[in-house]
Amino acid sequence: MGELLVDILKSPERTRVSFELLPPLKGDTIESLYKNLDPLMEFDPPYINVTYHREEVVYRNVSDHLMERKTIWKRPGTVAISAAIKYKYRVMVIPHMICGGFTREETENALIDLNFLGIHNILALRGDPEISTRVFIPEPGGHAHAVDLVRQIMNMNRGVYLDEELKNATPTRFSVGVAGYPEKHPEAPNRQSDMQYLKEKIDAGAEFIITQMFFDNRKYFRFVDECREAGIQVPIIPGLKPVATKKHLSYLPRAFGVDLPGDLVKAVEKCRSNEQVKQVGVEWAVQQCRELKEHGVPVIHFFTMGRSDNIRKIVQAVF
Repeated sequence: MGELLVDILKSPERTRVSFELLPPLKGDTIESLYKNLDPLMEFDPPYINVTYHREEVVYRNVSDHLMERKTIWKRPGTVAISAAIKYKYRVMVIPHMICGGFTREETENALIDLNFLGIHNILALRGDPEISTRVFIPEPGGHAHAVDLVRQIMNMNRGVYLDEELKNATPTRFSVGVAGYPEKHPEAPNRQSDMQYLKEKIDAGAEFIITQMFFDNRKYFRFVDECREAGIQVPIIPGLKPVATKKHLSYLPRAFGVDLPGDLVKAVEKCRSNEQVKQVGVEWAVQQCRELKEHGVPVIHFFTMGRSDNIRKIVQAVF
């Protein structure tokens, strides 16, 4: 088990598969997460991703004319879950770190916890805006952009912490990855500007890229070519999410800013049940994986969204 993912990616012997997990909902147990992960561990993933979710604001009636604003965390526990997975399965874990909902001090403390736990790989993300605002607003004293989060982590790698009075602080050794968008980030004006933002994150110290989901491999290959032309030479891991329900036809484009190919949409629309949709999604992803594997990608990354049965079928068919 290598300490840093980038060391594995530099000289891959073969294409491997990795999985992204959601922390359990508050009140659930970690056993629900293990139940989904257990069937996937036979495929020897080089790492497991664990997402981080910001707080949500909800409004609840307290009387006929009064509503109470409450902040809740629906999926807490990313740091603890990452440690639990690392030591239960003896696998590298890459937790998300996000800007949204966190001050720089809170971010630093979380990174210190991860460093103490021997978790040295991070996926640095801006994170989603609050559902109620639809516009990303940084926490007072927090970061507005993922590149600022990358810079904070790189400062810690140099022994530079927020407390300027600290002397001879021990440097951390985090390897940082960032997100890439083959079809551009939904908020970017165009692909060219989105590539510029990505280059800034790499120049700040990020060492690998995991892409947003895509359903047309040509968009991934185009994205890789554009990255190389822009001077981005780090490994680029393709991210996949199989379609599993008819609702995904509208939800995935709306939530993630991706296009669904016409042939895939037609095949899903012909399905009479979500079980049939799931099979269509599996077959589509199998074809994607086979082509990506033929092109020698180092890892194929699956967004599991809390389920593993369809992912397992895909990996069994390809690997």
